[in-house]
Amino acid sequence: MKIKNVAVLGCGTMGNQIAIQSALCGYRVTNYDLNQDMIRKAETFTRDWFTSRIKKGKMDEEEAVKAQGRLVFTDSLEKTAAGTDLVIEAVPDILAVKRQVLSETDQYTPEHTIYASNSSYIVSSLFADSVKRPEKVANFHFFNPALVMQLVEIVRGPHVSDETVDTLMEFAASINKTPVLVKKEIYGFVVNRIFSAITKEACYLLDQDVASAEDIDTAVKKGLNHPLGPLELLDMTGIDLEYHVLMEHYRMTGEFADKPSAAIVEHFAKGEYGRKTGKGFYRYEDGSRRL
Repeated sequence: MKIKNVAVLGCGTMGNQIAIQSALCGYRVTNYDLNQDMIRKAETFTRDWFTSRIKKGKMDEEEAVKAQGRLVFTDSLEKTAAGTDLVIEAVPDILAVKRQVLSETDQYTPEHTIYASNSSYIVSSLFADSVKRPEKVANFHFFNPALVMQLVEIVRGPHVSDETVDTLMEFAASINKTPVLVKKEIYGFVVNRIFSAITKEACYLLDQDVASAEDIDTAVKKGLNHPLGPLELLDMTGIDLEYHVLMEHYRMTGEFADKPSAAIVEHFAKGEYGRKTGKGFYRYEDGSRRL
């Protein structure tokens, strides 16, 4: 099928950037959120991002105006879903939330609509039955920041049709992303399974006072040649996101080993989520890290 109209559910950082990327590549996009404050922030970020691109000479004004003209923001789910070919869900990684949002959206979408979930960990078979056509629901995982990172993971769950997979692979390429196909469902897919193993051990070393956050990150960067240390990366992606993801997994498994580390819990409880709050494992001022 041919994708023309895209609906992105969620005006947070990921949803907004996915919406911008899709509009840049010629699609008509509606970015939805119930929260008016989130919509205002997304609109502001969008204007500022395009203005910055123009000032840096990376985009001409005509191109920017056309792209912004293809992107609208709304708090109307019916307006968002009606006539859309592809719904990209970018709501919090909480199973109950995803099920509710998809079920409500499915009341208004055409029969041909494909549902793509940007979930970082939760496999789509756990919420595909929230819509009338489960074969059209698949994981479609972008990476943060979505305007920069090239990878998209597409997961072939047992319920997903070949047409859905093929369409999503083509769509990912059309918005200048590199898709990889995960041939079977597994918690965390490929990248986050590897990332989780590293961050879990880094947090354990920090909890046990084996080394400081800075030294743990330095060891990984200099010893494994990673561009960012695992704790720096958690600050960038959001400690709150990591906390919610781990708690959701713990609720599903009941395994004590799946609970967030003491360091994650402490920072989450204090509202220290990383760069977006100015403090996490490190302090930040004007976007720069301070020890």
